[in-house]
This record gives sequence, structure tokens and C-alpha cells, in this order.
Amino acid sequence: MKRILITGAAGFLGSHLSDRFIQEGFKVIGMDNLITGSLDNISHLFELENFSFYHHDVSQFVHVPGRLDYIMHFASPASPIDYLKMPIQTLKVGSLGTHNLLGLAREKKARILIASTSEVYGDPLEHPQNENYWGNVNPIGPRGVYDEAKRFQEAITMAYHRYHGLETRIVRIFNTFGPRMRLKDGRALPAFIGQAIKNEDITIFGNGKQTRSFCYVDDLIEGIFRVLMGDRAEPVNIGNPEEICILEFAEEILKLIPESTSKISFHPLPTDDPKVRQPDINLAKKLYNWSPKINRQEGLLKTIPYFKTKINEL
Repeated sequence: MKRILITGAAGFLGSHLSDRFIQEGFKVIGMDNLITGSLDNISHLFELENFSFYHHDVSQFVHVPGRLDYIMHFASPASPIDYLKMPIQTLKVGSLGTHNLLGLAREKKARILIASTSEVYGDPLEHPQNENYWGNVNPIGPRGVYDEAKRFQEAITMAYHRYHGLETRIVRIFNTFGPRMRLKDGRALPAFIGQAIKNEDITIFGNGKQTRSFCYVDDLIEGIFRVLMGDRAEPVNIGNPEEICILEFAEEILKLIPESTSKISFHPLPTDDPKVRQPDINLAKKLYNWSPKINRQEGLLKTIPYFKTKINEL
């Protein structure tokens, strides 16, 4: 039986990855310090023989007894509310945490996949963004703690690959949504749904013409799985290229929650907020025959009921 360590296992993506690898017949070792993750996301796994959990911060030395075949590093605050509130922890998990896990992978002779982000492209001057674009990032702006942590993460991962011959994989993840998202993470999708359910004003920053591209979580997990099992060491974009402007997206949410009495209100745009975001996924199509199968509306119809069950937490 293959053994895989998943950091950030109690988070949104980490918990879905834990489910997937259990289904694939792996022994899953979850690790999380729970500063943004929740045990509720993985409580259904604790009764399983093939799942174990370590409450640990990967920015500290990481030890896992026994053989490891794969490591997936998904530990990091990932929303603006979190990384602006925890800038030092965000930088440490991207740097020290990644270094610790690369060292563990080298010791165990394991293949390691690093979760990077579309934020490495910053406020892009090229559109859509492909893997060869170097980005337009402000390293000392408020968002720099997350953007630069992920850029360093990619750099040290490629250094371990080139210098030590380590088997590495890097996914650049674009906006993703689905059940188990944190309800108050500061991003547009959970904010809009939560506000619509509670009949509060839907807050749009700027004029609402900035764009995002939303991928349903099941599609993303499939893409990540294929990248891990593939042969490419360099980064691969995984996301849904269907682009929509934020104002249109807010209106779409209101149509899907027709009982809502929410109105739209406009607020100043945060510093360095990207004006456009759309993945070029031609590489993922070519190498892995991967593209998203679930469109945004179908995904929202799967996600909104989850948010309604969490109304007391909104």
C-alpha cells in the first residue's frame, strides 16, 4: 500500500485530497496545525484504518516514521483575510515549511508535489496567464507575504530538483470553490454566497470589472492527481479558464439564491488586487488530457446548499 503525507489536510483542498487518496487505496497521513483548517473537514476519516492525523506545524522540524512514497504540501493560509492577519506564519510555511518537507522527501526518496498559486503572476500584464509568464508582483506590498512565499516555494523546489535530483511537481492553482470552503475567508465567492444567504449587501471592491475564473473542487482535485502522477517537474496551471467579471458574478449568485433581498454595494479596491485572472491550461490538456468538466453554475448549485447548512457560522 502506497503511503502519502498531505500537509494542510484539514483545509479545504487538503481534506478533498485526503478523500481522493483514500479512495485510491493509499495510506493517508494528514498533517495540519489547524490555524485555518478544521477537524470537521476530516472527521469522517478518523474511523478509517488507512488514515492517521498529526497536529503539527510544518514550519517546525517534520518527522514521519516509516516509508513515504509521496508528499503533498498544501499547508498555508490562502485567503487575503488570513495571510494579511498572519503574514509571518504565511512566509514561514512557504519557506521553512517547504524546506522541511523537501528535506523529508529527500530522506524518504519520496515524490513531492508543491501547491503553488496563480498569485505568483501578481497583477498580470499578460492575459491569460501561462506557465512561461514571470508575473508582475509587488514584493513589499501587503499581498507580497503570500505571493513571495509561493514564489520562493517554487524556487527552492526547483533547486532541490536540479541539485539533488528530487522528484518534484508544482501546481499553480487558480480560484477554486466547493463544499468545505471557509465561509469567512475574504474571497469573492464565499463572501457573495454568505452575504446573499444572510440578506446583507454584497460587497464589491472597485468597479466590479475585474475578472476571476472559478474551478469546481472536484475538477481541481482530478487535475492535481494527474500532475502528481505525471512526469513534469516544472509548474502546471490547474484551473477553469471560464472567465467572468466580479459584478456579473455577484448578479449570478443572486439569481441562484432568488429568495435573497441583498443589494450590491461598492467599496475601494484593495492594494495590488489583480485586475484579471484566467489560466491558460493548454499544457495540462496536452500532458495530462485534463480540463474541467463541471461548469461554474453546476458547481455553485453543489456549493450553495453547503453554505446554507453553515448559516450559523456565516
